[in-house]
Amino acid sequence: MRKNLIAANWKMYKTSAEVAAFTREFLPLVAANKRDEIVLASPAIWLKELNAQLAGSNVSASAETMDFHKEGAFTGEISPVMLVDAGIRYVLIGHSERRQYFNETDDSVNQKLKAAIAYKLTPIVCIGELLSEREAGKTADVLRRQVAGALKDVSASDAATLVIAYEPVWAIGTGKTATPEMAEEAHQIVRAELAKALGQPAADATRILYGGSVKPDNVDSLMAQPDIDGALVGGASLDPKSFARIVNYLA
Repeated sequence: MRKNLIAANWKMYKTSAEVAAFTREFLPLVAANKRDEIVLASPAIWLKELNAQLAGSNVSASAETMDFHKEGAFTGEISPVMLVDAGIRYVLIGHSERRQYFNETDDSVNQKLKAAIAYKLTPIVCIGELLSEREAGKTADVLRRQVAGALKDVSASDAATLVIAYEPVWAIGTGKTATPEMAEEAHQIVRAELAKALGQPAADATRILYGGSVKPDNVDSLMAQPDIDGALVGGASLDPKSFARIVNYLA
């Protein structure tokens, strides 16, 4: 059985005081949730203090990105060694904004995935099509290419902790959301590609999250789909009450 995972992606938001205020309000609202894994992805500067605030709770901290090098002359980057040293267990890889604004590619996503595996971090690999690609009927091709590229030279045993997040780029921050049926269809394409790359047992065990304007008023219908194993939430995760409602979706 796949345990659902609900992850917040705070992007470039929140001060130290705002992080502390969020955790104070949020943790009691989700304390009774034993059903799901709950993750907060924070800007790197707050990760260590966020991790300390989450200690003893049912919520974990995640990095929003990382470099694949162990160390080196890469000014401004965060290495997997640093994340492990800070007690972080999860890392987002290849978010569409990283691909769009910071030139991340299928190849760099693959290198980061391998580094995450090597350092025993749980990788949440983001994939998804642009609006122009969906309108051109290329959604399946894009998803297959991104999954195959991310998993190049990665074995099923290596990918045992892999999480995929399908986030249609056209639905991120736009208020547009794929219908539950559209999201389910995309997740089925991703799971079929995972089966080709890793084998059917690994594909059946891999969690695939939906990301793309997930909100309290649509999370229940999205989570009712059989191949949707959680959510990667952007804007609606910035408010503790809003994100708690998403975490406590009605099954």
